[in-house]
Formats: sequence, structure tokens, C-alpha cells
Amino acid sequence: MSESENRARFLAAYDEQLRTDAETPSAHKVTQHGPLRLVTFMKGRGFVTYRDLGGADKQTVRKLVAEAIAYFENEPGINRVEWKSRSHDHAPGLHEALLENGFAEDSPESIMVGEAQALSGHVALPDGVSLRQVFDEPDVRAMSAMQDEVFGEPASGEMADALLRRLSLDDGMQLWVAEAEGRIVSAGRLEPVPGTAFAGIWGGATLEEWRGRGIYRALTARRAQAALDMGKTLIHSDSTEYSRPILERYGLLKVSTTTPYRWARH
Repeated sequence: MSESENRARFLAAYDEQLRTDAETPSAHKVTQHGPLRLVTFMKGRGFVTYRDLGGADKQTVRKLVAEAIAYFENEPGINRVEWKSRSHDHAPGLHEALLENGFAEDSPESIMVGEAQALSGHVALPDGVSLRQVFDEPDVRAMSAMQDEVFGEPASGEMADALLRRLSLDDGMQLWVAEAEGRIVSAGRLEPVPGTAFAGIWGGATLEEWRGRGIYRALTARRAQAALDMGKTLIHSDSTEYSRPILERYGLLKVSTTTPYRWARH
């Protein structure tokens, strides 16, 4: 099968299997509003997603955006909202409508999809570096703090709280870290998607001084092996420009882009 045929096959699987409840496993509440899924997460976070916009024209898109933000404005516990757009959607005027309603455009990420088998080969680690799965609260908090540092975000317990809650649900999510010199230097999570062929690899982060040594690649391979053990054959990820080339080298294909738009209550 050609690369273009694989790309079309992967994108179709992504749209069909992942743009459902599978996208929001830790949601507190999901409200369907026309084609939109208006999602409430813990800690005051709202999220908007959808499989498609049902062929909506520009006027309808503008109306949907206004109604979505009105919904969250009337939810006093919500203080910020992310609208997850995809570049392959038919969504005329969406960018303009989001900006008109107080959203700010964030950096686009590549939607990567590929065969788990292609990612799962053995990768040698540098001397003194080891991989392990983590479960306990101190490890999860150390992992989350390292990721905050890499992503340039203030140290926060919010993501750690969410991860610990997910672990308590025992829904198959796995957290993996690479350690060296007594500290976590790289980390990422694996999220098997129930009822689909997919597992997602998320949150990949490596401390700057440890990059370029194959650690992220080894961590990715280990997560792909775990996905195969669960019977998952496809891997997906929203990737930054740092991780995209690594995933491409091992057979994942960029099938589209996703751009988050963010709104904050004033």
C-alpha cells in the first residue's frame, strides 16, 4: 500500500474511532449540542470537540461557536475552554468565529498515526538510563513536574492530580519514565482506547540536556510494545515539531494537523 493510501486509511480510522467518547476518557460531563461535544473536566476546564460539523456553512459555524461559549459562560465552575480544531474538517469561517468570541489561537500540532508494530523495535538506552512504569503518587508528581519544566509551564499539581485520578480508575492508562542519575529525565503516557484499534502516546517530554541520545525513542518503543500487549495495532499522537520527525522516522504518518484555540474567563 502506498504512503498516500496509508495516510487516507489512517485518517479515516482516526475520524471514525477516536472522535467520540474515546477522546475524553476523564470527562466529568459531556453535553451534546448539535454536532458539538461540550466537555467538562476537573479543575474548571472546558473542552469542545466533534466528529464533524455536519456540513455547516459559515453562518451556522458562527452560531455554534457563540452558543458553545455561552454554555460555558453559564457554567460558573469553568474558567478556561479549549476548542480542538482539525485542518481537514469542513469548517468555513471557524478561525474568524473563534477569534470573534474571545478565543486565542495556539500552535498547531501534527496528528500522527501509524502501526504500533513499526514503533515497537528494541532501542538501546545510553549507559545509566533505565525505563520503568510508575504507579505511586511521589513518582507521578515528579514525572508531572518534569513535564511542566520541559513545556515551560509553571510547576503545578493539576496534571498530577488528573493522572492520579485516572490511575485510580484502572482504565488501562500507563505512565512510563526514563531515569538517570536518580531523577526522571523523560516521560510519557500510553492511553489505550476501548473498543478501537488505537492507543495514544501523550505527554512525551525529555529534559533538554538529555535529548538527542535516543531516550525518547526508547520510551516510545516501550509504550508501543505495551500497546501491542493490549491488542492495539494503531498508535496516534498529537505531536510537536520536536517529536514529529522522530515518529516519522519509525513509520508514523502525519495525517492532518490540530490547532487548539483557548478561551479564558475574565
